[in-house]
Amino acid sequence: MKVMVLLLDKASPSETDHGLLDPFVSLAEFSVSPPGGFRDHPHRGFESVTYMLQGGIIHQDFNGHKGTIYEGDVQWTTAGRGIVHSEMPAEEINNGLQLWINLPSTYKMIEPKNLEISSSEIPIAEEDGVEVKVIAGESMGVQSPFYTKTPIMFLDFTLEPRAQTHQTVPASWTAFAYIIEGDEGVFSSSDSSTVQANNVVVFGTGDEVSVWNTSSSRPLRFLLIAGEPIGESVVQHGPFVMNSQAEIDMTIGDYRNGRNGFEMAKYWRSE
Repeated sequence: MKVMVLLLDKASPSETDHGLLDPFVSLAEFSVSPPGGFRDHPHRGFESVTYMLQGGIIHQDFNGHKGTIYEGDVQWTTAGRGIVHSEMPAEEINNGLQLWINLPSTYKMIEPKNLEISSSEIPIAEEDGVEVKVIAGESMGVQSPFYTKTPIMFLDFTLEPRAQTHQTVPASWTAFAYIIEGDEGVFSSSDSSTVQANNVVVFGTGDEVSVWNTSSSRPLRFLLIAGEPIGESVVQHGPFVMNSQAEIDMTIGDYRNGRNGFEMAKYWRSE
């Protein structure tokens, strides 16, 4: 099992500075095969978006939810006040990306929920050598019907050789790109250096992101992710994302003692 964290502030129990990429906590690329997997584990205080690039993942949680997502599918998990779940490989080779999105303090203790979205439900727009899958937000006149509690944009772009795109982003939002495939993408400035696959590009202020595929033979595929900053203090301790160390201490106690949303943690085990 391989997990590569692409975007992550310090994961210590002390208060950390997430201001640069607020409201995002982490973006991780994972590769997992049987008998590996992400066995029963807890979360509180954020949402996650899992996007499969190859294979599939079987999800189970202590509220009785069970579902499987395959290549091109998405699962949104709102951990809220507490969830214990497992994420296990569905096929021999399974690769994907998981984005953690912070929740504002007013939503951190909401009821947890899960939603699987099949690739056939994700709207697609195409024009002039550019294809975009609109998982969240809007692009090229197409609006996603899905959303997270914290407003975000989650777009999967593929640019044919020599194609370019210009995506509007709210000026106050945090924005970054993760390159999935292609080594000759130029982001936001015509005199910028090209960016290789498996790298993150963090954008500065502005209301538009421009991307050129300068390759004459290879497509460029990347995720463009943007979100509205929350502007609150963040303390992350492993699978818990709260606003203070006191809340982290309370969360650890709640999980260990099976209370305040973790009542089923004492009894539930995944299949």
